[in-house]
Amino acid sequence: MAHHPHAPHGDRHGNGHAHGHAHGHAHSHSHGDGHGTDIDWAEMAPHLEAQAELFAPLYERALSWLGKEVTEPGLIVDVGSGPGVVSCLFAETFSGARVIAVDGSAPLLERAQQRAGRLGYGDRFGTLAGELPDVLAELDYPADLLWAGRSLHHLGDQRAALAAFAERLAPGGTLAIMEGGLPPRFLPRDLGFGRPGIQARFDALEEEWFARMRTDLPGSVGETEDWAALLGAAGLKHTRARSFLLDLPAPASDRARAYIAASLSRLRDVFGDTLDPDDRAVVDRLLDPQDEAGVHRRADVFVLAAHTVHTAVKPVR
Repeated sequence: MAHHPHAPHGDRHGNGHAHGHAHGHAHSHSHGDGHGTDIDWAEMAPHLEAQAELFAPLYERALSWLGKEVTEPGLIVDVGSGPGVVSCLFAETFSGARVIAVDGSAPLLERAQQRAGRLGYGDRFGTLAGELPDVLAELDYPADLLWAGRSLHHLGDQRAALAAFAERLAPGGTLAIMEGGLPPRFLPRDLGFGRPGIQARFDALEEEWFARMRTDLPGSVGETEDWAALLGAAGLKHTRARSFLLDLPAPASDRARAYIAASLSRLRDVFGDTLDPDDRAVVDRLLDPQDEAGVHRRADVFVLAAHTVHTAVKPVR
């Protein structure tokens, strides 16, 4: 089952540049069923930052791998950067590169610029606000590395977006997209109360939500998610893919518990009226800070997730 960043639970697709997402695109699409697919990225900024910081070990491993694929890039463009947590990791990993964070949300980009300044990257860090992918035409120079971390799926026509991304690459430049992977897990299958397997039931609800979100996007085009084929159709060569794991075992840290609680709260807010009453009662108990069986106190909660990165190179003509 595909892992969708920005499903309601906040990380199904999200990298905190939340991902996207791209990021910062507030989608106002609803089916009138109480499960609208609206996403207010600016409002989600603190959650996106906290999630991306928690997932930093996964991103650091992905960027280390990219560092072996891409030698000394001069310009890195983070498409759908959100509040810039991952953009700043690029600035840290590639110390000789200039990094441009691109997003549809000016408030998120302001946070990204502030973060870069705090970390000492401000002199080689810039931002670009506008609708993706068209805003990429405003880049002064082609990119040596263009990264889209869980932002592509927020664009209606993914095939056309990949072609636009490829157009902005320098010859020999690399396009890297993070899409797919596995749904996150943070609860044991059997909680000791309620029906076992509640996260698997959430997965089904989130897949339906994601399908609605994709359908509601302006210019939405259905697409088989064969990323190697799509990258090839954009004129790119040498496709590769690798998945990266985040493994934060029990007992969870306070930061991990906060992420788990925020994820469950968002699921309850979005799906509360369609949940089985027993599952709703389980979620309420899991979110009760005073309950010893809740995620704030129980010893067996954890965070386990896998994200996949797909890369391809623009031919040198």
